[in-house]
Amino acid sequence: MNDDIKNILYTILESIDEGVHVINNEGKTIIYNKAMEKMEGMKKSEVIDKNILDVFPSLDKATSTLLRALKNKEVILDIPQTYFNNHEKEITTINTTLPITVHNQVIGALEISKDITKLKYLSEQMISLQNQLSNPNHKKNYKRKFTFSSIIGKNENFTKAIEYAKKASNFSSSVLIYGETGTGKELVAQSIHYGSARANKPFIAQNCAAIPETLLESILFGTVKGSFTGAMNKEGLFEHANEGTLFLDEINSMGMQLQSKLLRVLQESNIRRVGSLDEIDVDVRIIASTNEDPYKLIKEGKLRKDLFYRINVMSINLPSLREREDDIELLIYYFIDKYNNRLNKKVKGVDESLLGWFRSYKWSGNVRELENIIEGAMNIVENNGILRKEHFSPQTNAKIFALTFNKEYKLKENLPNTLLQIEKNMITKALKSCNFNISKTSENLGIKRQTLQHKLKKLNIKVK
Repeated sequence: MNDDIKNILYTILESIDEGVHVINNEGKTIIYNKAMEKMEGMKKSEVIDKNILDVFPSLDKATSTLLRALKNKEVILDIPQTYFNNHEKEITTINTTLPITVHNQVIGALEISKDITKLKYLSEQMISLQNQLSNPNHKKNYKRKFTFSSIIGKNENFTKAIEYAKKASNFSSSVLIYGETGTGKELVAQSIHYGSARANKPFIAQNCAAIPETLLESILFGTVKGSFTGAMNKEGLFEHANEGTLFLDEINSMGMQLQSKLLRVLQESNIRRVGSLDEIDVDVRIIASTNEDPYKLIKEGKLRKDLFYRINVMSINLPSLREREDDIELLIYYFIDKYNNRLNKKVKGVDESLLGWFRSYKWSGNVRELENIIEGAMNIVENNGILRKEHFSPQTNAKIFALTFNKEYKLKENLPNTLLQIEKNMITKALKSCNFNISKTSENLGIKRQTLQHKLKKLNIKVK
């Protein structure tokens, strides 16, 4: 290998986010990149040319994934490992490890690691907290966050979905909630739980997209000591949620293998902790959700068909906010009341002229986006005033008030010229809301700076 190629490979190794650790056939480190230094809290000089067991005293030939790959010619994929460095710092990683072979001879082993130390700690804290909150002997009573009385809306399709959810609370069958991000899936899931016979038992929510699958399995099902390096006897969320409800948000983010294990639990009502053959009976109601069409997910291979039919016993489809135009004013005033109480204000309402703009906007973030926008304006508005355009952030002004227009725009000439006039009006309003800053305007319009400059010239729009 010539020097140029060596330099290129070295640059790549030093710039990637994953840790890379390579040992030779004697177990001594020959490559140890910057990401690995940061992850394990050691300097390269402490590791290079040192035997791996001298650097990591908590490991041995059986528990070191690098030594296992070296000795057994074993490829190890996505295995969690908890260990200590020579400074007694605890580290948790997910590793992919493989032997390095030249001419059928193993000359070393390569490990690529992703640091999940903080994620593991936070997950354990979450499980501990949820366990405390669900314990009836805990000093503080668990405060119910959401019930059906918390749900606001009069839109026909929305109220039909909520009425169906109320019926679902009378049974223990699995529920699948489908709705875009921000439509209130967890709100509905909690309402079903707290309207059911399980109301005094635990409600535990887990976002399946927030945690790597290998770690998610141990969080859901628990672990036994020795199931992987650093593993201890710990209950998983299924055991913590026993007799209650487990809400699995974004279930389509769960890998197919883990979906298969979840299906087995739903069919047999028992779980096995990671690394154990013992079965533990559980009585847990599953409410799952997805922010994409489940039939589309099945077609794309992201959701098992058999799991879908198992959890889709009762199906609730939450409409997006753009499909609930008649609820927007109601929700605005609800959020004004909410933040009046929280911020100790007496804001009286919103300028009526703005309501049309709010109804025309597409609300990609749905109710959550609307609430965030109202909360921001509530921090700015005077105590006894009403919400006006100037109380909203420049980004909100650009997105909502500058980029939406009257749906009943009349045809002035032919269609091409009318569309050009609409485009000119929208760009002009966006420019003004961004103080004629080209970069900000192009960003808010969702187009490239060069494209905006071309349109300014084409439409004869002058910039101050």
